[in-house]
Amino acid sequence: MLKNRYDIIVIGGGLGGLTAANRLARAGRSVLLAEQHSQLGGLATFFQRKDHVFDVALHGFPVGMKKSFRKYWGADFADRVTQVKSVRFHNPQYRLESTFDTRDFTARLTGHFKIPAQTVQAFFDAIANMNFYDQNDETTRDFFNRFFPGRTDVWRFLMEPITYANGSTLDEPAITYGIVFGNFMSEGVYTFTGGTDLMIAMMTEELRRNGVDVETNLQAERIIIEKQKVKAVVLNGREVACDAAIGNGSLPRLIRELAGAEHFDPAFIDDVNAVRLSTSSCQVYVGIKDGEKLPFIGDLIFASTWPEFDPEALLSPDITSRTYSVYYPEIRPGTRKYSIVASMNARHRDWVSLDRQQYRAAKQAMIENTLDALTEYIPNIRAIADYTEAATPKTFARYTGHLGGATFGTKFEGLRCSMDLGKHISGLFHTGSVGIIMSGWLGAANYGVITANEADKYIAALQR
Repeated sequence: MLKNRYDIIVIGGGLGGLTAANRLARAGRSVLLAEQHSQLGGLATFFQRKDHVFDVALHGFPVGMKKSFRKYWGADFADRVTQVKSVRFHNPQYRLESTFDTRDFTARLTGHFKIPAQTVQAFFDAIANMNFYDQNDETTRDFFNRFFPGRTDVWRFLMEPITYANGSTLDEPAITYGIVFGNFMSEGVYTFTGGTDLMIAMMTEELRRNGVDVETNLQAERIIIEKQKVKAVVLNGREVACDAAIGNGSLPRLIRELAGAEHFDPAFIDDVNAVRLSTSSCQVYVGIKDGEKLPFIGDLIFASTWPEFDPEALLSPDITSRTYSVYYPEIRPGTRKYSIVASMNARHRDWVSLDRQQYRAAKQAMIENTLDALTEYIPNIRAIADYTEAATPKTFARYTGHLGGATFGTKFEGLRCSMDLGKHISGLFHTGSVGIIMSGWLGAANYGVITANEADKYIAALQR
């Protein structure tokens, strides 16, 4: 049951909001977590159809998630972080398998791609020395040209998985590539044993044990601001008082729709209006009949028929590139189920203009094309699959409230606007996928902690 007042209201139950709420509750704050959807997790969630459970989003994250889980959620979470066995790359330029860490990438770069060892070492040293606070205008394209001039095959090997992970391009600041790539290079790619459904259930239990009021189907309609301070949040028509609010979702929507642009300096709104949304995604979910088995084809497969790495081609509605996340029974111990999630980068505008009939036809065509593509790895996929479903940018916009269905939040310039909110409205904070480097599970969780620490300091100052 909702109370009339909280120290802080967290609007949105993605990983950033969930982690922020838990951190604040552990610090002794009274916290309401309000999620407008019927399910927590944001873009790191799941859904169930028939007897299949499908994870939304790619199921790979860096080993740093183990430390973040242990510190901010508990040992039970960290103990479920396990390394995936195989990451595979299949495209016209090469076919490789990797453990996706520095040692293996070094071996591939020097062996398969014939790059001198000293060049590879210099590249990894440059990655290790990247710092978010440095003023560096070098783009990823410039960065690659510095070490691997003209080697588009090497660029693809290094860049394509990161583009799938956060929507970045060769013309973004190199720091947005380097930090994410460096996180993975420490020890490879990991997943959560038990699936996202178990993770969300464990998080919900932990939040409630720590005193957080966790409410779903609770829509934040407006943040009430008086004398440039947060005073309350209107939730499903009810005004609930609070000292601070954290928005975990679309940054522009938080500022323009929930808080209201009239409460900010015009210069800041100009900065917000200049923030570019990142792109969106499509996914196709394939459930395998009970009793049927998949051969081991890898945990993650970056597959493409496009000649070279091209972020624009990755976004095209004429899909030529997919990432397959393959779920074997050991990912959810105690089950016999197999499933596959195919993920494709996409643009909201390519889907939002379709009428109802065109939209349904385009979704079905995407499913059929994905099944056709999967026959390279599983020739009998149509015979053993008993359920398929597709998600588009419109799906993500509907369930998350993200403008444009932006699955990777905003581009790099959004991070500064996000971090500076409290300078304009006391008690207003944001966490979520912004600035590209804060995208993905690890970035979202850690940014939730950063934001929670700032909110905790603000509330402590009020109570002195």
